[in-house]
Parts: sequence; structure tokens; C-alpha cells
Amino acid sequence: MAKEANTAKPADFKTNMNQLEKVLDLYLRQKAPALPKNIKEIIVKFSPYIILIMLIISLPAILAVLGIGTLLTPFSYLGGIHYGFSYILGLLVLAASLVLEVIALPGLFKQKKQAWSLVYYSTLINAVHSLLIFNLGSLIIGTLISLYILFQIKEYYK
Repeated sequence: MAKEANTAKPADFKTNMNQLEKVLDLYLRQKAPALPKNIKEIIVKFSPYIILIMLIISLPAILAVLGIGTLLTPFSYLGGIHYGFSYILGLLVLAASLVLEVIALPGLFKQKKQAWSLVYYSTLINAVHSLLIFNLGSLIIGTLISLYILFQIKEYYK
């Protein structure tokens, strides 16, 4: 009688993301020093406006980068495969982050949990990008600060 191979189902993406969120919630909200309540309320109240203003201000630059970037993409590999890969990956991450933030914006004004999740996923996408291009400063400092603030204000989004 042959023994069956390991029949345990691998965890799916959604399960892994939920587990990651629970671990981050534990360390960045429950165990980390809490921000004062008035600071959290200010962040929740003004962050949608700040995101909106930053999107409007950066829109011409973003369109220029995407337009010129498309034209210059073949030449990005002249500096080596690393530069070409980093350039294209940066454009894709920029597009994905922008789309997530634009979709999240109406929900941020209404303080919906789904909007918080979209900003969280945008932060994770940027963290993966920093890891792939070996920008460890941005990965450690930028991602940690962003996630800390996100998890500190998480309770305000229902």
C-alpha cells in the first residue's frame, strides 16, 4: 500500500495576505507605541486631501514620465539589464500605486475599510519594488514608517 504524498493544500494568496496583516497589526498597532489620539484623528481627517493634492500636483509629471518612459524604454537596457529592469519595474509600480490610490480616494473620505486596504496594498507593492531593486533604505525606513502610520489609524476605518 503506497502512502499518499503530502495532501495539505498550499495556502492561497488571500490567506497569506490576511496572516501578514495580522502579524503587522500585532507589532505595529498593538505592541508598538501608539500615536496620540488627536494625531490619529488629524491623519485620518487630512490624509485624503493630502493624497488628492499630491495626485493633482504630480499628474503632469506622471503623464510626462509615462509618455517619455514609453519612448525611452528600449534605451533603458543600454546601461545594463539591471537598469532596464529597474526602470520598467519602477514604471509598473508607479502605475499600480497610482491606480490603487485613485480607487481608494473616495473611500478614504468616507473612512471605509476597503479604502484603507487599498492604501495598504499600495504600500506593500512599493515595498516589494524596493526589495527587487535592492533599495534597502526605502524598504526598511519608508515602508516601516508607512505601515506604522497605516496600522495606527486602522481602527478609524470601518
